[in-house]
Amino acid sequence: MRTESKPTRLDRMFARLDREPARPGLDVPRMTRHRVVLFGATLTFYITIVLAVATTSWLVRLDWQAMLFRPYQQWPKVHAFLDYWVVLGQRGPTAVMVTAWLGWRCWRQHTLRPLLAFGAALLLLNITVGAVKYGLGRSGPHYATEVGSNEMWHWFQAGSDIFPSGHTANAVVTWGILAYLASTPAARRYLSALSAIMSLSVGLTTVYLGTHWLSDVLLGWAAGLLVLLALPWLEPLIGRAEAWVLAQRDRVYVPRARRVPASPAPAPALPTVPVTAFQPHPPAPSGATEPAACEPASSPRGGGARTPVRLAPGPHPVRTERTPVTPVGARRPPHTDRPARGGGPATTTRPLTANGQRDT
Repeated sequence: MRTESKPTRLDRMFARLDREPARPGLDVPRMTRHRVVLFGATLTFYITIVLAVATTSWLVRLDWQAMLFRPYQQWPKVHAFLDYWVVLGQRGPTAVMVTAWLGWRCWRQHTLRPLLAFGAALLLLNITVGAVKYGLGRSGPHYATEVGSNEMWHWFQAGSDIFPSGHTANAVVTWGILAYLASTPAARRYLSALSAIMSLSVGLTTVYLGTHWLSDVLLGWAAGLLVLLALPWLEPLIGRAEAWVLAQRDRVYVPRARRVPASPAPAPALPTVPVTAFQPHPPAPSGATEPAACEPASSPRGGGARTPVRLAPGPHPVRTERTPVTPVGARRPPHTDRPARGGGPATTTRPLTANGQRDT
């Protein structure tokens, strides 16, 4: 006997998604000419920063000047606040906050695209930034060994994975994805400005704390922006992933939700006789008697099978709709051998003889 399984939290979430009314489709960004030009300019800036650091150019000298200035000693009063502010660039806390917001949007808009786009952006960020970090092997300011050097190619030294800045790139992608997934152009402009300010402040905070070079922050901005600009190329893959996830949901969870406990077999239904709407008979004329509505069932006294009652043809009115019939004359036939109800003696009429006189 099959029993109904208790729905899980995931079952209830998918059921709520099915009950939600369909929302207007989201505006999926396309790789327009303007975006392609911006992507090319950002990629050129990215390569320029890498070459400037690798050749120990003026940018490396600027890094050392900012590091030796020691901003955390110049403005110590904001140190405690900036220690918490830099958390807005860490991948773990920011991913949790943005995932909660995008999950609510998925709930309300009946789509999985926001979460899938955010996951694709984080995956692309980890691959590109991680590969460059470990490929260049640049040491941070706290692990610098020679003043004026670019501190690159230190693959087996501690702290040699800070170029580009992961905090800055993560801030650009995490807060920029909100602008990328905005529903209206106005919201996209406001969120773009907010994400730019957020990522800029997080990057400069790492320079203030002495954990990154200034060139690390510049390359981190470029790395995060490249990920956001490349997302439209991943939109077809995101659409196929969403269709696959929903198909798996329908294949696994919908049959489970439709399971109902097996009920006992219903009793055989008795044959029903169609009932015709009753129509009253026309009023009977004066002096007429009510016609017989049905033939009485004949049942022998011995207890044999009863003959079924057969109704007379034609519509049969209900009892309250029949026209009352008033009988004419006496209900009983006259009896000559009974006295009248008045109380007098009974008189017997003598029969007549052949000659017309009464027999005495």
